[in-house]
Amino acid sequence: MRFIATRLLHSLFVLWAVVTLMFLMFRLMPGDPMAAYISEALSEESKQSIRAQFGLDRSLPEQYLFYLLNLVRGELGMSFFMKEPVWDIVMGALPNTLILTLSGLVIAYAFGVIAGAYLAWKRGSVTEGVVIPVVLATRAAPEFWVGMIMLALFAFHLGWFPSGGAASPGAMYDSEWQRIFSVDFLKHLALPVLTLALYLQGLPLLLMRSTMLDVLHEEYVTMARMKGLTTRRIVLNHAARNALLPVSTAFALSMGQLVGGNVVVEIVFSWPGLGRILVQAVSASDYPLAQGAFLLVAVALITMNLLADLLYALLDPRVSHERQN
Repeated sequence: MRFIATRLLHSLFVLWAVVTLMFLMFRLMPGDPMAAYISEALSEESKQSIRAQFGLDRSLPEQYLFYLLNLVRGELGMSFFMKEPVWDIVMGALPNTLILTLSGLVIAYAFGVIAGAYLAWKRGSVTEGVVIPVVLATRAAPEFWVGMIMLALFAFHLGWFPSGGAASPGAMYDSEWQRIFSVDFLKHLALPVLTLALYLQGLPLLLMRSTMLDVLHEEYVTMARMKGLTTRRIVLNHAARNALLPVSTAFALSMGQLVGGNVVVEIVFSWPGLGRILVQAVSASDYPLAQGAFLLVAVALITMNLLADLLYALLDPRVSHERQN
């Protein structure tokens, strides 16, 4: 419990630091943050009224205090251009980002773990000599290039999948669950997920292979072989289970990083997610929306880092024990 409490306090401190930096970054930048919102044709009284509406007529310490109080209440302000609450906008885009991220990660890590364990067992084979260069190539290839290849081949040439968006024009659904599990949504999801999975699968595959190579030389694996256990049982029950520790940690960290890091994929496929909204908000100088999107990304990253740290300590009790000492 002491270890968990310490990690939680560290995460809260990091979140406060990120919130403070975001607040100062947008307000200390050169220029007027309301210049793109307030028309020059408005009277001076109207301009002052709009500034008061957004709280920009107060001093910087007062703005910071009200900003923190609003965050505690879950109020992120109003978008300059969409004229909607920032909370509603980012929450509307978050499910699409989470579905894309989680689907790509699950496919990439499931394939990477299985293939990495197999390549470690078949070290020096022809299969390893063919697969490793292909994996390195897909890992090194830019996401936008892979996405464009997917669009050109499967959307424009073969016509198997839509070229962008998350739904066909005019599609209506009674609930969010009905939309997510509809055939139309899954067709729109296929190409972005495949692009993301191809880019991500290199890390778990190479990490699993490297860890497995170390584990296979451990004494308990040698003892299992001397006992006459089958190859499948040795790999699955002994080597792979212990080699999954760094892979599981990498999965949690990747989940947090990709919540706001899917910008390229979301832009290429016009996917209405958080990364795309973040780029649009920064381009349009919509500071409340950009702050809300940045905050959500920071919360996701800090949370997944905390879960990864706790997961590592859970899977390997030596971590928490050594830190306490």
